This record gives sequence, structure tokens and C-alpha cells, in this order.
Amino acid sequence: MEHYDWNEGWLFTPRFDPALVRPECGLELEPVRIPHTVRVLPYNYCNENEYQYLCGYRREFFAPREWAGRTVLLTFGAVAHDATVFCNGRRLFHHACGYTAFTVDLTSALHLGQKNVVAVRCDSREDLNIPPFGGQIDHLTYGGIYRAVSLDIKEPAYLRDVFIEAKAEGDFRIYTSTVGETVGCTLQAEIRSPSGSRAAYSGELSLPITGVLNGVHPWSIEHPTLYTLTVQLIRPGSAGLPDRVLDEKTIRFGFRTVQFVAGGLYLNGQRVELRGLNRHQSYAYQGYAMPDSIQRLDAQILKKDLGCNAVRTSHSPQSPAFLDACDELGLLVFTEMPGWRYIGDESWKAQALQNCREMVCQCRNHPSIFLWGARVNGSADDEAFYKRTNEAIHRLDPTRPTAGARNHRKSQLLEDVYAYNDYSYRGRGAACEARAAVTSDPRKGYLISEFGGQQLPTKPFDDETHRLVQALRYAAGINDSIAQQGVAGSFGWCMADYNTHREFGSGDRICYHGVMDMFRNPKLSAAVYASQKTPRSPSDIVLEVSSGMALGDLPGGVPTACWVFTNAESVRLYRGNDYIAEFTPDRHGRFAAMTHPPIEINDFVGSLLEKYEGMDPASAQMTAAILNEMRRDAMELSPLSKARMLSLRLSWNEVARMYYKYIGVLGTPCAAYRFEAVWHGRTVRTVVREPVQSVRLECTVHNPILTDGPTWDCAAVSLRAIDQNGSLLPYCGEAVQLSVDGPLKIIGPSVVPLRGGMAGTYLATTGEAGRAVLHCRMEGALDTDAVVTIRCREA
Repeated sequence: MEHYDWNEGWLFTPRFDPALVRPECGLELEPVRIPHTVRVLPYNYCNENEYQYLCGYRREFFAPREWAGRTVLLTFGAVAHDATVFCNGRRLFHHACGYTAFTVDLTSALHLGQKNVVAVRCDSREDLNIPPFGGQIDHLTYGGIYRAVSLDIKEPAYLRDVFIEAKAEGDFRIYTSTVGETVGCTLQAEIRSPSGSRAAYSGELSLPITGVLNGVHPWSIEHPTLYTLTVQLIRPGSAGLPDRVLDEKTIRFGFRTVQFVAGGLYLNGQRVELRGLNRHQSYAYQGYAMPDSIQRLDAQILKKDLGCNAVRTSHSPQSPAFLDACDELGLLVFTEMPGWRYIGDESWKAQALQNCREMVCQCRNHPSIFLWGARVNGSADDEAFYKRTNEAIHRLDPTRPTAGARNHRKSQLLEDVYAYNDYSYRGRGAACEARAAVTSDPRKGYLISEFGGQQLPTKPFDDETHRLVQALRYAAGINDSIAQQGVAGSFGWCMADYNTHREFGSGDRICYHGVMDMFRNPKLSAAVYASQKTPRSPSDIVLEVSSGMALGDLPGGVPTACWVFTNAESVRLYRGNDYIAEFTPDRHGRFAAMTHPPIEINDFVGSLLEKYEGMDPASAQMTAAILNEMRRDAMELSPLSKARMLSLRLSWNEVARMYYKYIGVLGTPCAAYRFEAVWHGRTVRTVVREPVQSVRLECTVHNPILTDGPTWDCAAVSLRAIDQNGSLLPYCGEAVQLSVDGPLKIIGPSVVPLRGGMAGTYLATTGEAGRAVLHCRMEGALDTDAVVTIRCREA
């Protein structure tokens, strides 16, 4: 058994030519490294036609004579979207799904002891009669060999697949499938715990290996315990010869039990309230073609930064590296068959059914996956078709329920869970529809598969009011899905902004639906999710203030709502050095169902009147109520406030004077406000809002140690313009000039504009080890540098 990474040595042509498959092709080809995109696109105003063409890849290699009598298997992690593989001019394999892996047996076409050629005809055109194509799609689909490639040398008989069903109580069943002549062969399985203890089991090929492992630690969101299973295919020895191991597969898995009922989702018998986001697997410039470290980073952002416990892989199976990270972090995954709204003809459906099978077989050992999507997202009912997809999934994996995201009520429910894309909220009333009014079978599970961002696209550079409205809509969706009995939870739409087709988005080919921008820089709405984390240390405390406290940014210069998104116990507000008030979450208000309701800052006067106006506490409280009402209602007064003015013998001029002094209008001196997050009785985080005195450029490399191998690696970089207090400057749109010293190259442009005060870039390894420095320069701010270390993995 030999394994080789095959991500180097590839040559690419944007126009496929039949000569590409010949031993000597004579074409002008471009050297590329895998993962590869057929076209690097601009951040916005891209043209989706530019990546849609018939292209080709070629790789030459030497096949040693020692491979005689062996099986040579070439595996592609994913090729978008229709791939035909040739070896030495022979057409060997065709695969018509851009989101699943496939393996090609090269054995019969090899020339041993000679140079060989593998070529791939890659079709990324969107008029293909395969999912997800056929109708309009609100996201780009890109093209290329965008996941890793590998070569395996095996015996003529080998293990094709291993699948383990493992329950929380320790019961397990191991299923295997083989290729080749296996008469007389046996199986040997070993389960290794995280502590290193081992348990061995034997079995025959015709039956699953069953057993019970005592004292297991179930996989859960809080404790994602992973075990390791190794299965060996053994040919018994004869004539005194020892047994021979023909093949071996090792996988990670978890003991856990998933159950969906009318009351919600139960993991290992404990109810789980899903709080998740939808994730597209695309990135700025590169589309789908990003290495494992960037895929894993998204899982970390979802779990650690955004506080999610679940993710939906919209709208296809995603990177194994992403799923591995979800397994390790305890992030539940709802993954689904490729497609978007459209259902095609019988040929299209046959391919969709095959996609379902491949999705399940390739992903079913991941304990993080709790739900299979057995419908094309947002599609109409099709009883015959969806009976087949559900049957296929349940036959291959009886341990997990199925669902299917739909856009309409009372849809035919062939799945185990009714998943509903709920875009009913318009800012008033309930943020999600009543479960009973939507589901066609109240006895089954129910979840909200999408809500939020599509209803109010929000750019990072939108005004303060717009950004706040989006954040509060996300909060309302989370709150109301929790509050409604029988709703298992929700998946907000979506994690990050994404490039789209001309029929969608904001005219610049971007859907600004995310709680983050395309570089994974957080918008205000990201704090809605992040603030739901349960803090275990001061570093876990979130404190995000919705307002910049700049009156000139608000209509008419009139102050508007100010909200704080936090998981602290309380928030203290100061004006200058003067304490105003302490605010706690309203456990009976609009967001009472949330673990940590956002806090409305509705008192900007507090105790100031006692200190500076000499008022007694009762009079100060009544006067403060008048002033805060004027702030909230654009200086309008209710009959109650007018009555209070009479009882306090306050004239309008006196009230106006105090309003100008303690709250302010355009042209009055700017005040500095300090917000303090209080946790366990002490201040653990502070936000200051005051006029900008200096501008700094902040550069953060999220993964500063890179490893070149088995593919090229990549550093994700975030750029932010901040003031002297570290607060984001959302209207800073300066250009940042980027340059690199050392063995890294910049993906995309070397000059990037700040959008909403934020930007980003990606730095790709080049095959060399060393130390690299990213230099960032912006007019009006000091230059900043970031260091990245690059290691090369030994072949």
C-alpha cells in the first residue's frame, strides 16, 4: 500500500484540445498547483461567464515496473463540474458532480517502466444537464480541480469503503465493501480511544462486525470525543506463511445518537437548540479553490468566534477538511444534495440521485453530520423523485434523519424533518411563521433552514441605522425560533457575503446577506451570534456597541437607538468620567428567549442631574425620563412628559438646555462615551466612542504558520482601519498597498480598498520554506507588517 499526494506537476489550458491527452501534446500550457480555479475573479463586478468553459489539465508521471500486479487508483477530491479522465489517450472515467470525490482505476492503461500521461477534460459551463444547473442560481459555481488529488497503489483486492454505526451507548456495527478477489479473506478491526486504549474485533466479509465498547465517551457539542477505527483486509497465510494484510483503512468517528421528534432535536438523549448559519464554500478571488487550512478556519470562526453550534452546507457537500474540523470542534452539520430550486429531466434526476449516494458514502463517518438534505434547496414537490432520494439515503445510512429545505408551506413531507426557508419577517410582529401553519406533518421534526440576510442585504459600509436593523432582525429570528415550541432551531442566511449571478445581488455581483463580508470580517450582525456564547473566561466576553455616537451620521442629527450585543452580566455606561447607569438584559422583553438578549441603552442621563443640577433623586429620575424620551422620539414629548414638566415646574427652555448639555444636538460639544462589560463583578472589556484623533491600520493573519504540502497552503489576512481606542472606522475607504518579502504570493490585487473600514487578502505558499513579511501601507496611517512562517512537509 502506497499513497502519493498528486497536487504538483499539473499543467492547465483554458481551452481543451484533444491533443492534451496524447503523450506529446505540443500545446502551450500553464503550470498550476492544486487546488486550482480556472479563473481568478475580481472581488465585485465580476462576470460569471469568464469561468464557464471547457478546459483541460495534464500531468505526466513515471510508472515503475514494481507496480506490476498492483492496482493504481487516482482520486480527485472534487472537479467542477463535469470531468472526463484519460490515461495515455484512453478515456477511463466520467464524473458529473462538482461537489463529490471520485476515483479512477488507471491500472489497465498504464505503461510500466515508462512515462505516462493523465489528462482531465473539465467542463465548468452552466448549461450542463446536471445539478445544480438548469435554472437560475443565486451563487457562482466556479470551475477547476479545486480539491486535493492523490494516487494510491494497492493490491488487486482492496477495501473500497468502511462505515461504522456507533451509538452513544457503545454499540457499533462496522460495514465494509471490497473490490477484487477476496475469497477466504477476513477482516480485523481495531478501535482506539483518545486515551490510547485499544479493542480488537474480527469478522467475515459477508457480515458486519458488531460489538459493544464499554465506558465510551459520546461525541457531543460540548465534548466532541473522537475515536479511531482501523480495518484491515487480511488474506490468511498458507503452507506455513503468515497472514498478509492486503489493505487498510483508518477513519475517525464518534459514538453518538441522533433523534428528531416533534419536540426538537435530541443528541444522545439531550435536547439541542440549533443556532447556526448557512455557509457557502466560496471565497473572494479563488471561488471554491482554497486549501484545507482555510476550510478549517471557517469551522473555527463558526464555532469559536460566532458561537454557532451548527452549520448548513448550502447547497452541496463541502470539503472533508471542513467536516473534519466540525468533528473536532463539536459543530453540527446539516449537509445536502447539490442544487438550487430547479429539478430537471430524468437524466438530471438520475445524476442527482447518484450525487445523493456519493454524498452519503463519502461523509457518513463524520459524527458532526446529523441531518441529510434529501431535496434540492427551495424546489417544488416531486413525490416520485424525492421518494427515491430519501430511500437511497436511508438505505446507505439508517442512523440519521433526512430533511429538505423548501420555500413553501404544507409541502409534501417525505423526509423526517420539515426544513423551512422562512423569509416572512418584515421587521414587525413574529420573526418566524407558526410551525403549525407551515408543516404538513406536526408529528415530525421542524427547523428553520434559512432566515435573515436575504430580506435586508447589508453592506459593511451601509449607514449605522441599516446595520443595526439587520442585526436586530437576526436577533428576532434567533429569539422567535427558540421561543416557539417544537422548532428545533434555526440557520441564519448566511455566514458570509458571496459572489452571485447578474440576476441576484446588489448589482455588483455580490449578495450582501452575510453576518461577515467575503473575507470573514464581522459585520454588526455577527455580534448577535457571537454574544450567545457561554463565557468561560474574560476573553470569551463579547461587547459590541451598535452606535458610533456621531450625531451627524443620523437623519436630522437626531440620536437613534443604541444597542449593545454582549454576553456579559451587565454593561456600565460612562459619559466622560461620569457614571451614567448600569444596564442588564431584559429577560421579559422582545428578546427574552435568547441566552443573552441584546441590551438597549435607553438612558443617557442617569445620575448626571443629581451631580450637576443639584436635583433630588426623585426629580432627577423624572427629568431624566423626559430627556431620554426626547432622545428616543426626536425631541417630541408625550402628554405624560408634559405633565411631569408641569409638576417639576420645568420650562421648555430649561428642558432644552439640559437636553443640549447631557444628550446633545448637531453643533454641541462631542461627548466621549465608555461602555464597560461586567462579568463576575468586574470590568473585563471596554468600548470607547469619541471623536477620532488618530487612524491606525490593523493587520491580522489568522493562520500565521503555514505548511506547504500536501497542497499549497494559504494565510487569511484581515485589515481594519481603527481609531485610537481600537474601534472600527466604518466609513474609511482608503486604499491599502500590499507587498510581500519572502516565499509567499498575494492572491488577488496588491492594492485593496477598505470597504466599511475593512478588507482582506490571501497569501499563498510557493513551495519554499522560510519567513515572509506582509507589508501594508495606507495613507494617513503608519505602515504595518505581519510575519508568516512557512514550513515544507517532507514528501
